[in-house]
Order: sequence, then structure tokens, then C-alpha cells
Amino acid sequence: MFDITQVQNPLNPIQILKSGAEEEKAETARLSSFVGAIAIGDLIKSTLGPKGMDKILLCEGNFGKVDITNDGATILKSIGVDNPAAKVLVDISKTQDDEVGDGTTSVAVFASELLKKAENLVQLKIHPQTIISGWRLALSAARTALENFAMDLKDNPEELKSQLLNIAKTTLSSKILAQNKEFFANLAVDAILRLKGSGNLDAIQIIKKSGGTLSDSFLDEGFLLDKRPGVNQPKRIENARILIANTPMDTDKIKVFGSKVRVDSIAKVAELELAEKEKMKDKVNSILQHDINVFINRQLIYNYPEQLFADANVMAIEHADFDGIERLALVTGGEIVSTFGNPELVSN
Repeated sequence: MFDITQVQNPLNPIQILKSGAEEEKAETARLSSFVGAIAIGDLIKSTLGPKGMDKILLCEGNFGKVDITNDGATILKSIGVDNPAAKVLVDISKTQDDEVGDGTTSVAVFASELLKKAENLVQLKIHPQTIISGWRLALSAARTALENFAMDLKDNPEELKSQLLNIAKTTLSSKILAQNKEFFANLAVDAILRLKGSGNLDAIQIIKKSGGTLSDSFLDEGFLLDKRPGVNQPKRIENARILIANTPMDTDKIKVFGSKVRVDSIAKVAELELAEKEKMKDKVNSILQHDINVFINRQLIYNYPEQLFADANVMAIEHADFDGIERLALVTGGEIVSTFGNPELVSN
């Protein structure tokens, strides 16, 4: 039999949204998206350009921390956004910051203005897909115009440097460094030109040191790793042959979780320690077979292997930060090694 009481009353539809959720439809939802995106644009447009104003950001959850900035990405990361369209603009700014590093405010303000104009077109009953088709045509025209304005200066290094300096100064004009833009523009351009067209910005390392002034900044040759060599090891190496490693170099403990060693005399403990030392000595000898004079390790190098490297007249640097050895491997064309049994397969 069919029980008519089991049929859901159409006046009381099934609730599929969780308690407290709100649902917006049609014009209300569209207007909400427009308003959220336009509000983001209005928030940060006053920071745009060389005469843009700074924003004071007060974070109540972090002991009242106050930040003063005119960087669009920093502002948008610091504010809480609930509107979906506004979140899209925040993500646009973050992507611009990650990919390019500049133009974070411009891209969000430009997208906001496009949506502001789109709101007027929607009110004229123009279909959104028609508006999007128009934007795609505008994108194609803009790309064509930029390609027509592009200049190839690879055969004119002086003009190339002059144009890069103008670009760097324009970028720095709206930053806190505006008073030192000449100085830092030259630093930035010199660093970029040293890449010789590779475009790999990871090869440029920025080291921050407290104290001093902005004008104390400088661009140095080579690679800087802020670490000291081991005791009694050479402090200066010419024609360095570097091995970059990420390997444990400790002999004073058995690395088996929960293991126990029982012995019936102190002599057996000494034998165990001697066996561990012999094992570490073999490992150091395997490293030295790579014909190196500099060993840089991501992990710690303890006293005994440090002594062995000193006896072999090899400079050993321990506990190098991972980003540091990653960049060192990049600029030297080497690789990070964890095993040392096949020296012929390792580029050092």
C-alpha cells in the first residue's frame, strides 16, 4: 500500500543547507558579487601610483600589531573577506605577487573596474557571455598592441640597461624605497643582468642583516653562505671542488627507535663505540673519494667526522639551511647527494 502521509509537503521543502546558511538567487546574488568586488577595488585604489597613500592595518588578534603599507598584496592578505567575488580578486592579487612580484594593486583595481562597467551592461540586459566575449576581444587587441611596442635590445646592452633602469625606478617610485630608488634600481638591474638572460630569480639571494642603513646594501659576486668552517680546517679554498650533501654525520647514538643494547662489561661499550667510529670513518672516506676540498652538509657534522675532514685538509660546513644548499646547487650546477657509493655518477 502507498501511504500518502509519506509524501513531502511542497510548502515545506527539504532543507539541504546547514542551519544558519543563506541562499541568494538571480539579481540578488549578481548584485552581491558586484558589490563585493567593487568594494575591494575602492579599498586599495587610493594606494595606487607614486602619490598613493599608505594604509594603517591594525590586527586585534596579534596583540594589537600595527602595519603601515601601500602594497596591495599585503593589504588584501591582512583583511578578512567573506564575499566570493571579493575572494577572487584577493586570489588574483596573490597570484600576481607570486608570479611577477609587482602590480598587485593594479591588477585588483583593474579587475574591479571591469566588473563595475559590467554591472552597467548587465542592467542593460546584455548577456554575461556577450560581455565576456568582448573582454576576450579586448585582451587580444591589448596583447597585439604590446607586441607592436616591444623592442629587442639584446644587441644593444647599454640601451637595454637604460630601459631596465627606467622600469626599476618606475616600480620603486610607489614603494617605501622611493627616496633611494636610484641606488636600489642599479642594484636590481645589475643583479638581473648577471643572470645572463636565464630569468631564474631563485639564483638571486637576499640576505637581511639588522643594523646599518639602506645605503649600506650591496651586491656581491658569487654565493654567500653565512656559516663557519670546522675547527682546524682551512679558512680559504681556491679552485674549490664542492660536494653538497644532506646526510647524517653523527656517531654517538644508535638511530633505531626504541632499541636497547645490553653488555656485560665496559669493554664491550668501548668496542661498540669503536665500531660506530669505524663506520663513520668509512663514510667520510667515501665522501673524500669524490675528490673534493669543500663539503657542505644540510645536517650537523659532529666532532669526530669534523676531525677527519680537518686531517684531510677539507673545509666542512655543517647545518647549512636547506634553501641555501638548494640555491648553491643551482648556481654551481651540482646536485645534493645523500649516498656516496658511486662518485662517478655525482656532479660536484
